[in-house]
Amino acid sequence: MELKVALYPGSFDPITFGHIDVLKRARTIFDKVVVAILENESKKPLFTLEERLEMVREAIKDIQGTEVISYSGLTVDAARAVGAVAMIRGLRAYSDFDVEFQMDLMNRKLCPDITTVFLMTSLANVYVSSSRVKEISRFGGSVDEFVPPIVVAKLKEKFAASREGEGNEKT
Repeated sequence: MELKVALYPGSFDPITFGHIDVLKRARTIFDKVVVAILENESKKPLFTLEERLEMVREAIKDIQGTEVISYSGLTVDAARAVGAVAMIRGLRAYSDFDVEFQMDLMNRKLCPDITTVFLMTSLANVYVSSSRVKEISRFGGSVDEFVPPIVVAKLKEKFAASREGEGNEKT
């Protein structure tokens, strides 16, 4: 019997408990879920690709049937490369759906044999986003309840370095 593989693509800058919630749900549907981290420097991520790979691998190391890769280019090409029958997209609110629906229509046109599966995050994570996590952390707030410990540490490290740089500016 052939494994049912799904691709869970995203920037994961950084990974949150919302992402992990969606991943765990996807694993109940698919035999294997490949988390695919987009390498797209035009988006100006806070974390390098290597840092994001490290954080995601650590954050999901106990979830069986998962793999972490990076990719650039078309997501449908990454899905084909791993033998995926589906792509997982997490949703928090209707505004997410509007954007994701348009992307799904284009992906279906490019690759009709790969289905997009939309999974809602749990109510506990509906307001959590990578952008909000970075903003809270940038201003010294606690993000412990939103992201895994490795992400907390990496955020503190990243923003401590930027705060030190601010103190060295000449006035």
